[in-house]
Amino acid sequence: MEHVVIAGGGPTGLWLAAELRLAGTPVTVLEALDERDPHSKALTLHPRTLEILAFRGVAEPFLAEGRRIPSGHFGGLDDRMDFGALDTPYPFTLALPQARTEELLEAHAVASGADLRRGHRVTGLTQDEDGVTVEAAGPDGPYTLRAAYLVGCDGTRSAVREAAGIAFPGTDATTWGWLGDVALDAPPEGAVYAASGPAGGVMVVPMPDGVHRIVGGDPGSNGPDHPGELTLDALRAKVTRIAGTDFGMRDPSWLSRFGNATRQAAAYRKGRVLLAGDAAHMHYPAGGVGLNVGFQDATNLGWKLARAVAGTAPEGLLDSYHDERHPVGADLLLSTRAQTALMNAHAAEGQDLRALLSQLIATVPEFSRSLAERLSGLAVTYAAPAPLHPLTGHRAPDLQLADGTTLFALLRTGRHVLLHFTGTPAPPSTPRVLTYTAPGPDARPAWSTVRAALVRPDGHVAWASEQREAEALRAEAHAAVAATHR
Repeated sequence: MEHVVIAGGGPTGLWLAAELRLAGTPVTVLEALDERDPHSKALTLHPRTLEILAFRGVAEPFLAEGRRIPSGHFGGLDDRMDFGALDTPYPFTLALPQARTEELLEAHAVASGADLRRGHRVTGLTQDEDGVTVEAAGPDGPYTLRAAYLVGCDGTRSAVREAAGIAFPGTDATTWGWLGDVALDAPPEGAVYAASGPAGGVMVVPMPDGVHRIVGGDPGSNGPDHPGELTLDALRAKVTRIAGTDFGMRDPSWLSRFGNATRQAAAYRKGRVLLAGDAAHMHYPAGGVGLNVGFQDATNLGWKLARAVAGTAPEGLLDSYHDERHPVGADLLLSTRAQTALMNAHAAEGQDLRALLSQLIATVPEFSRSLAERLSGLAVTYAAPAPLHPLTGHRAPDLQLADGTTLFALLRTGRHVLLHFTGTPAPPSTPRVLTYTAPGPDARPAWSTVRAALVRPDGHVAWASEQREAEALRAEAHAAVAATHR
């Protein structure tokens, strides 16, 4: 059986479908909504997400439409992190409404051969040693699908997670943010406007078609109970108290509240059922990272799941999805909780804490860069057993090879890439490994002494060596390549 069913046609599910199709795996995506949600929960694509789009060769449509913002905020602090200091071809966040991001990802997934079924949802499942029987409901009534694996990308209320019996421990909401997509007669200048103080915090971000998003929080929104539906008058009053003006807001297209309930799936895999994106982790939308972490979940899982379906996965490969991504999800929750605390630091002591941390961002470049690397996804490193090379598990940057080729260009096929920086014979390319011999390594200090490296399809280093003895290096490279095969 060579079929995967994905529940959920949001960014995570659509990208996972495309990644599986890149490896030739048949995919069916069941999306409960008949039409795409016009309201964009997320607006931001971070640098690592843009890198992933680039090394699959599909970044240009996103870059052409999105608005580049060369800085980012942490907890709504006044001083912003400079993304220009990051080692990436994309030293900025890209402001692009989620509805348009999904439209572009859907076109990519469908063009790659994914079967997208709108108005269809998962209602139950039964799994055994050989596969999963997926119970579904569509416009014509209930039906079943038989699949090798089922992946829940169906959001925080995941039906797949519940049906599989995967625990979702965490904490309930204690505070509520608010959001309004509105027209403004007197909008603030600049790419992002922010104001904060004892009365609360607010950000104003321009969106397409003359709409502005106003998002924030205030002391009156604290408490475990949902405050009720947000009205334009309530939004106007909150923004005026914080910013001193309502910017002439009118004609709301969307008004919403969101809480800081924080949870993470106890397991990202249970047998033949896996979870990714919001089905695996939910949190306060601080920093605009949620969509991006789900996207990166899918990139880690896609090639591993394709290998498992094909029966060529080395022992433990599919289990490594949980081992690698669950800590990333835990770090996401740590970061968003910390930012939520800062955003709700309305008392005098909290305001001093905000001022101190903001000053550190402005005056200590190392501190600012460390926060930016974490927020952007560039700092993600997967644990590797010692005594492997220090680069193992790290994200590989877009190495500029001496002959003008770049690593990202080589990753477009979705295969492992073996970089060989010597004149000695290298292991030949295979259906799963592309061997590329280059005149010399990259000029980056961490890479300048590397003689060969194997980069995974998700852009992380699987193996690297500084061995200068030709036969020994060739043997090491052969062993590294062999380890990718069953």
